[in-house]
Amino acid sequence: MRIRLLLIFFVLTHNGLIAQEQKEIQFVKAIEDNSYFVEEAYNQEDGVVQHISSGYYKMSPTKDLMYSFTQEWPVGSQKHQFSYTIGYSWLNSNSTNGIPDFLINYRYQLTGHDDFITLAPRFSIILPTGNEDKGFGNGVLGYQLNLPMSKRLTNAFACHANVGLTLLPNVKSVDLLNNKNKNNLLNFNMGASLIWLATQKLNLMLEVLHNIYRIPNPSNKMELVNETIVSPGFRYAIDVKQLQIVPGIAIPTTIRDGKSDTGIFFYLSFEHPF
Repeated sequence: MRIRLLLIFFVLTHNGLIAQEQKEIQFVKAIEDNSYFVEEAYNQEDGVVQHISSGYYKMSPTKDLMYSFTQEWPVGSQKHQFSYTIGYSWLNSNSTNGIPDFLINYRYQLTGHDDFITLAPRFSIILPTGNEDKGFGNGVLGYQLNLPMSKRLTNAFACHANVGLTLLPNVKSVDLLNNKNKNNLLNFNMGASLIWLATQKLNLMLEVLHNIYRIPNPSNKMELVNETIVSPGFRYAIDVKQLQIVPGIAIPTTIRDGKSDTGIFFYLSFEHPF
């Protein structure tokens, strides 16, 4: 099923849904760079900055609340984009709270809107700013690669796909015998989304992700843990002169180890020239 998501993405973009090359089609203007879980492949336009706030509330017994703030800037042109992500988390019904690990990101616009598929590979450095003992981070400098792919199918539909991995070297852990260990954690991610452009301002979204975590079990033996996230949602654009405000909500359900956990995702973006 995981590989099928990406295969379906490419099959749909190559057959049936598109009658001619995208460069020959003048699509109606639509919201583009406001995805939630599946990253889109559109860098910020030259001279335009975006401020993104998001919150995720888990309706499980832990009642976790996680907030993040991302700011995206073009560097010289739309080809190069710099961004950073910071945040704050309240865990276990607010019995503990603190900052998580922060991210510094660089993304390169490899192909553009006029190409068959838009590509924008991203490299991120994960800074160990969170307290690992309280569960807010991993305590090591980490690295992340992600390849976002985007395609406008018709005036009514667009889709995105991601493939990536995260490396966290020498993460400390304690096993059942109270032995202290260090392991290299490697996480793989893949995902796809379908966006229905119901109007120029209102979009309905369905995002599906799959994560594979290589982590130590209580006996310090490395094992693979699979996690799937299915997230329906919507977003709406409000234009005030040169300022675009995009609020949105999604209801993600996470399936892991045979158990499901549903939450609420809040999104708010401000985009304007500088």
